[in-house]
Amino acid sequence: MKSHNKSRAIALLLGVGILVNYFDRVNLSIAHDALQHAFDLSDITFGYLLGAYSWTYALMQLPSGTLLDRFGVRPVMIMSIVLWAFASGLAAVATSILVLFVARGILGIGEAPTFPACAKAIGLWFPPERRGVPTATFDAAAKLAIGLGTPILGLVLLHFGLRTNFAVTALLSAAYAGLFILLYRDPRPEEVSHNGLMQQSQADQLSLGQLLQQPKVLGAALGSGAYNYCFYLLLTWMPFYLQKGLRMTSRNAVLWSAVPWLAASILGFLVGGVLPDALIRKGFQPARVRKGILLTGTCLGLFIFTPALFYRPGVVLFGLSLALSGLSAASPVLWSLPSLLAPAGSTGRVGAIMNQSNQLAAIVAPIATGYISTWAHSFAPAFALAGVFLFLGIACYILLLGRIEPFAVVTP
Repeated sequence: MKSHNKSRAIALLLGVGILVNYFDRVNLSIAHDALQHAFDLSDITFGYLLGAYSWTYALMQLPSGTLLDRFGVRPVMIMSIVLWAFASGLAAVATSILVLFVARGILGIGEAPTFPACAKAIGLWFPPERRGVPTATFDAAAKLAIGLGTPILGLVLLHFGLRTNFAVTALLSAAYAGLFILLYRDPRPEEVSHNGLMQQSQADQLSLGQLLQQPKVLGAALGSGAYNYCFYLLLTWMPFYLQKGLRMTSRNAVLWSAVPWLAASILGFLVGGVLPDALIRKGFQPARVRKGILLTGTCLGLFIFTPALFYRPGVVLFGLSLALSGLSAASPVLWSLPSLLAPAGSTGRVGAIMNQSNQLAAIVAPIATGYISTWAHSFAPAFALAGVFLFLGIACYILLLGRIEPFAVVTP
């Protein structure tokens, strides 16, 4: 297989992995009524359960980045996939809410290295000018997984029950573990035309303290966290919001929930991946192209305010589709930042710092939404809060991230 074909196969493999692990994430958000029937959950407890995955996911971000920089993508990801497959299996046999909390916590540990590993792998296999499409491939897979997983797993849940819903994702995860073991490896020096990430030195391995002193890293992390607050609000609460807030039936709620995610997966891939690579190949300045897409997409994400202002289902779904599509277009640029900003030996840590911020937001979003919707008897304030956070994230991109280029490394 030629080197170019190998790199494309690697990008596709990473995308399949994200597809599978987002099936694991979304299977809980569609199960509100089934869990309430099985375990007598309140909306507030359901919010905590939705956030349980993110607690351990956030806790493991910085260690997983260090492990990736030290041991490489292949061994860390193999252990990761095996662990998340076990967690989904444990959820399928859970007999109490406590066991389900434990299963979601283990799932968070298992999936913690995934996005930093994908970002590092893309940096290894692709030169900077060709990272847009492969990064968009694994990022769009997350939205596609939600778009496909919400109706598919929702129908499995409605027809076969809660345990089968979790068992399906466990089997898919186990199958992907075998596929990854069979296919993934890091590239050999002669297989890549660039060498920036292949020539790692001890000086490249900056400490977390050094990285956190970089305004560009902080801007990327804070902006990414604002994005992920909106993302997790929609990931965890959209089906129930459509059902309770917009008065849809359970079946219609899981089916219509797919619409914004499917739109986001398509536009995110085209605008966030294909477009920047095409513009850069035509001679446009890479930093300006990436920054323009990042800011434009995130500004479009401000349509997250729509449910705070309107209550007609068609208007709300259109607004949320625009918001998610904009955020999805910006996301591949976000996930290209670790390899664009940091020296070779620190890309895993920078990706982990960004994902740490992401998961702190992912913890807060479902819990805060549970409290707000309960107290206000409405989801409108929860969506308004998400819009405020996203506005602050845009400010961080402008004031802290600045130009997308490597930051200066000061050596003692």
